[in-house]
Amino acid sequence: MFKLLKQEYTMPVGILAIIFFQLIGDELLSNGLSPAPYMLTTGILFYVAMTTIFAVVRHSDVLAIKLGDPFGTLILTLSVILLEVIMISSVMLTGESNPVLARDTMFAVVMAVLNGFVGITLLIGGMKYHTQTYNLEGLKAYLVAIIPLAMLSLVLPNFTSMDAFGNMSAILTWTLVLASIALYALFLFIQTRSHTHFFIDADRNDNRDSQCPPQSGTYHTIMLVGYLVVVILLAKSLAIPINDGITELGAPAALGGLVVALIILAPEAVGAIKAAVSNHLQRAMNLFFGSVLASIALTVPAVLLISTIINEPIRLGLEPAEMVLLVATLLMTSVSFSSGRTNSLNGATHLILFFAYLILMFD
Repeated sequence: MFKLLKQEYTMPVGILAIIFFQLIGDELLSNGLSPAPYMLTTGILFYVAMTTIFAVVRHSDVLAIKLGDPFGTLILTLSVILLEVIMISSVMLTGESNPVLARDTMFAVVMAVLNGFVGITLLIGGMKYHTQTYNLEGLKAYLVAIIPLAMLSLVLPNFTSMDAFGNMSAILTWTLVLASIALYALFLFIQTRSHTHFFIDADRNDNRDSQCPPQSGTYHTIMLVGYLVVVILLAKSLAIPINDGITELGAPAALGGLVVALIILAPEAVGAIKAAVSNHLQRAMNLFFGSVLASIALTVPAVLLISTIINEPIRLGLEPAEMVLLVATLLMTSVSFSSGRTNSLNGATHLILFFAYLILMFD
């Protein structure tokens, strides 16, 4: 029992942080703190938020072990993307209007995952094992859904009619909402019912069940929901220093999207890289590609509906140079994962595209 309480210390700490920031912390961050106390308070807030996010991933990962793939990685992916949607929604509702935040965050997820994280994973795995394998049908299924959703959501809006405030037309808005939900629902059916073997490396048996913690699935489900609630209630507080930092530094607005993406994806990236280092590349790619697909398919309808409800403008179309990077990323990803085998050269190429994205952001 003592070991269990020690392991879950983040929960009471998170509850205390919620009480503090709801009562006085948000107001202090917004109005009354000098630089040193502001940085200290922000540091504590980010520490509590990150430890809570890692707790979400920890319990999701245990459920993943108990259920096995593809259901396990799906739980972890949906938990992480739910956090992303919460963070974007909170930043949208906090501070000045930022109509491109959702676009920048989705683009940051695509660039960070398909170029940054995938690049690091393939480079490290290639250096250790020279060549790694995966289930080709599974990765193709992800790309079949990712490519049209990315192009429809992040490119097409630049070439369609807009209203007087720069918003997309109602027809396109509802087309994107319905297309995202319908395609993702069909993908989930393929992943969990009709073609589950696409997302499992049949040549590998990692015996993860033997490593499964003794607590029941119900316990981990309850703790997962509890930690998600803590993150939800801290998300609005996190939005304050993110907005302030970008404003004070005079940084590009796209940096906010990258910060949100990295905060949310960091724990999942660590888990995926560890899987690849253990030569379980299929599980790593399930996490990475699942995150990109869910990010676009779930974030687009969520932010469009929120924008409609709060009557705040939103823009999804990328800038011309960013569209080039997006197309190059999707093309390179299709080439890298076209044979069932990868090596370190694939990883290095993806990392070059990620560095180009970072340079473009500050150019």
